[in-house]
Amino acid sequence: MKKKLVSALLVAAMATSLVACGGKEDKNSQAGKNEGKDTQSEVSKDDALKALIEATKDPVDLTVWCSEQENWQTEMKKITEDFKALYPDVTFNFKIGAESEANAKDDLLKDPEAGGDVFVFADDQITELAKAKILQEVTTTYTYDMADNYEEDAMNAASVDGKQYAYPLTTNGYFLFYNKDFVSDEQAGSWEGLLEAAKACNGVIGMDMGNAWYVYGWFAGAGLTCTFADDGVNNVCDWNSTTNTPTGAAVGKYIMDLSANPEFQSIGDGDSRTLKITVDGKEKNIIGYVDGLWAANDYTKAIGDKLGAAKLPTFNIDGTDYQMGGFKGYKMVGVNAYSKNPGWSMIFAEYLTSAKTQAEIYETLGEGPANKNTASVANSPAIAGSMAQLPYSDFQRVGGNFWTPGASLGTTLYEGTKDIQKALDDAVTGITAPAQ
Repeated sequence: MKKKLVSALLVAAMATSLVACGGKEDKNSQAGKNEGKDTQSEVSKDDALKALIEATKDPVDLTVWCSEQENWQTEMKKITEDFKALYPDVTFNFKIGAESEANAKDDLLKDPEAGGDVFVFADDQITELAKAKILQEVTTTYTYDMADNYEEDAMNAASVDGKQYAYPLTTNGYFLFYNKDFVSDEQAGSWEGLLEAAKACNGVIGMDMGNAWYVYGWFAGAGLTCTFADDGVNNVCDWNSTTNTPTGAAVGKYIMDLSANPEFQSIGDGDSRTLKITVDGKEKNIIGYVDGLWAANDYTKAIGDKLGAAKLPTFNIDGTDYQMGGFKGYKMVGVNAYSKNPGWSMIFAEYLTSAKTQAEIYETLGEGPANKNTASVANSPAIAGSMAQLPYSDFQRVGGNFWTPGASLGTTLYEGTKDIQKALDDAVTGITAPAQ
């Protein structure tokens, strides 16, 4: 089957844009100039949507892929029902598929025609999907304006080679949660301050040191890099640098020294949600923890209005403070270029990523909105903490060989080693090994 790159919707848009932009200027059109070109554009978009509705005589079958988690499946069912109510003159048959955002790219590359018409995926997959011509290019939107709803960062994440291929849905990154009963805002600004607070109340601070996603933040904050090679598959990494300031070994020693404190614990993502931990047979409060927006609802239940959130802490090496970095990213919504109903797929993708729907997803699932207008009105310390960390975080652009060696390095440094440089060299060798 050939890819249906032009839908009834797009044909209608083309026709109306020709009317709007072509021909000589009418003598009475000066008033239109005062309103600007956007007014004419909006009329064209409204006409295009109306034309699509009128042209749709048969039932529209749409398959939507989203997370296999039960809460996402339930929420997507509600979203599709709400969408149907917006267009009562059209019959929609929605099928909701359970597809992890992490697996979407691989399954689509195997058989794009069997994939969802609309699907949720992680932003680091966009380049491969676009180059494989599986993603429908987003040349315009019909129910909201992208520039009015997204920051440049989100737009860049949704683009490849200057062309937009996706609709940003939720933000994904990590930052610091803390309990204001035990930690002041000033103490939350540095690992040294957090350690001080934990010692004062016999509490615990921590993060998952066995997860390369989090370990990345230490080295990135020190100016060391780990990212795709030019081929977009393999990795380049200088975490073992002996010439950077600070060196990789200096960063490793800082992590080891911090980890030697009983107040700092490596705690698995998810095990922290009650903010209680047993250390040496004694239950202690977790007063500060590195996590993401997806955990906000659990922390709010555990702490209530004493919940604080901030950018990741700084760490001090040889008298210099370094701001901890991290990964950031977005869940994206893509339209399959092989869809039999590309027009309606695009309209549904817009509804799924609208400000209204993103607000509902945050309230129901706790996932941060990518839409800047939704984020700005959400009264949430977690969103504020997430936004504060964004300038210090990098898009997740690493190949598959990053994860296991990076995780092993984090565990090794947390548990302690007599040869930090060897641990770094071994990790970099694994991270930069040719992809199989």
